[in-house]
Amino acid sequence: MDVSPALEGRVLARAPRFDRIAVSSVFGDARLAGTWSGAPSNVASALERLGVKVATLMPQLGRWDKARIALMQLARGHGRPLSGEQILRSLDARRLHARQAAGQAAALGVTRVLHFGTFDLPAVDGDRVEHYLYCDHTWDLSRRHHVHADRYTARALADFEEAECLALHDLAHVFTFGAYVRDNLIVHYGLQPDRVTAVGSGFGGIEPFTGAKDYGRPRLLFVAKHLFREKGGVLLLEAFARLRRERRDVVLTIVGDERSRRFVGSADGVDFRAHLPWRELQRLYRDSTLLVQPMLNDPWGQVYLEAMASRTPVMGLARNGLPELTDGGRHGFLVDRADADSLARAMLCALSDPARLERMAIAGQRYVLGTHSWDRVAERMVFP
Repeated sequence: MDVSPALEGRVLARAPRFDRIAVSSVFGDARLAGTWSGAPSNVASALERLGVKVATLMPQLGRWDKARIALMQLARGHGRPLSGEQILRSLDARRLHARQAAGQAAALGVTRVLHFGTFDLPAVDGDRVEHYLYCDHTWDLSRRHHVHADRYTARALADFEEAECLALHDLAHVFTFGAYVRDNLIVHYGLQPDRVTAVGSGFGGIEPFTGAKDYGRPRLLFVAKHLFREKGGVLLLEAFARLRRERRDVVLTIVGDERSRRFVGSADGVDFRAHLPWRELQRLYRDSTLLVQPMLNDPWGQVYLEAMASRTPVMGLARNGLPELTDGGRHGFLVDRADADSLARAMLCALSDPARLERMAIAGQRYVLGTHSWDRVAERMVFP
């Protein structure tokens, strides 16, 4: 096998898992920075820096495909789809994605495909393509705090689980953002440990900040972009109203889209920003004292990494990936209960000690920059 100079030194010690692969995403072009929080684009670029040849697939469900699948789910007792997620999690959608991915891969002469997220996970129908997965969650983990979990029918829940099991079974290898997802794939879904590797993640284009910051000036930040309620926006507004009774000097900046504006209204002490340019978002990260992001079911949270890279401590719920991202709470504040009183008390406590915030910010930045990079993710994928 011919290898690039970037790979040559490593191959002497261990052979790469693959030297050519296609990246695939059902959410759009995997090479575009806005697809799936930029993870496919960042991983593809990092793989190329290692000398791996990367092609692009883009399986898509058309409008009529979605309508047909929705009718089939209704007939099976799933009820009317509550969101596009319900369609993507179906076995019918996964099989359609599998056929499209196999056909596009064959046209490109590619025999290995890397999928991103379990929504993109196909049900493999015996084609000759080796399928790999990079995921931040599983259905079993997602349903524990899912906003629609109590509204799905029992048949829908069972079918989602069956479809995920079938799709996971035939994968060549699974790469996960967090170790907690790896553990779930092994314990709950029964995958062999040598077929699952936790590789972590990098973060977005936020440049690390090392300038001076006044941690005694209480400026909070919440970055919703979309899915305001799911990312903890409503919970935060309730907690912030309680906090303002104790600290009138605290201000909260919310970054969202126009759909988020209706939740915020004219809340006291809240500055709402929509359609924010990237450089302005970077400035907000740097100016903020604390990122408060009590996400109800976000599996990982690039926003936490971006804040820590900006020397801004983070606060969120002690669930999913945040305990891992903060090294068990050493580099961020973990709130055990998803209620307004608990969150308000945690914010008040954090803001009462500016020196602690500064120490946590410096240590958190050092931890993120030394641990989370897309190049490191790619190396862990390529070299077993």
